[in-house]
Amino acid sequence: MDLETVLFEVTDHVATITLNRPQAMNGFNQRMLEEFSDIWQTVKTDDDVHVVVLRGAGEKAFCTGMDVKEGIDRHPNVWSQTDPGEYLSPKLNQVWKPVVCAVHGMAAGGAFYWLNEADILICSEEATFFDPHVSYGLTAALEPIGLARRIPLGEALRIALLGLDERVSAARALQIGLVSEVLPRDQLWDRADEIARIIAAKPPAAIQGTVRAIWESLDATRTQALRTGLSYTQIGNPIGKAEVDRSAVPRGRWTLR
Repeated sequence: MDLETVLFEVTDHVATITLNRPQAMNGFNQRMLEEFSDIWQTVKTDDDVHVVVLRGAGEKAFCTGMDVKEGIDRHPNVWSQTDPGEYLSPKLNQVWKPVVCAVHGMAAGGAFYWLNEADILICSEEATFFDPHVSYGLTAALEPIGLARRIPLGEALRIALLGLDERVSAARALQIGLVSEVLPRDQLWDRADEIARIIAAKPPAAIQGTVRAIWESLDATRTQALRTGLSYTQIGNPIGKAEVDRSAVPRGRWTLR
């Protein structure tokens, strides 16, 4: 891939994606949308990729949403317009390989297209989260709708309605379940890579089936989700079990969180 806005590399089954527009707070433009569409297709179809790490270059921000100076292409027919999430969101692109997202600095607005669909989300101690849409007279809809599936409804509404007047700290993000771990900035990327490699060492068929079953359950009733989940175990378990020697699985090494 000829990438201009993103860095992409695969090492030992871990694909590391780095948003690389620090001069624009890693805001996405049309080129980044198109590059992510290609990246997710590659991640989806390349069986050498087991896990994804997503992070942002620079010191100030993971991502502050759309680059308002450059904007993105919009179809002149309002009914033919598409949402940026159709390019950026892994699950909308049917990527069932786990995404470990490492957030530092500011994460705002359109950044939630990634945060909402990350499987494991960790952040640095100085990270802040907010959605500025309403402060600029814009309806906050797509980002907080996705966020409301991840954190308590009242917290999602507070983020959406207070706009630029309040930011969620790393400590508060941990309290409400937006992130699962908070680390010093200089440890963030190493920890994200460590988590990804632990997952990548497991049978990929079992991992991908697990991710797909859980995410698809959010759009189904409990009974439908359980029936679909059962079918995924019937499909995936024979493949996953063949990928691992059960007697060689370590049992004595684990960490307590």
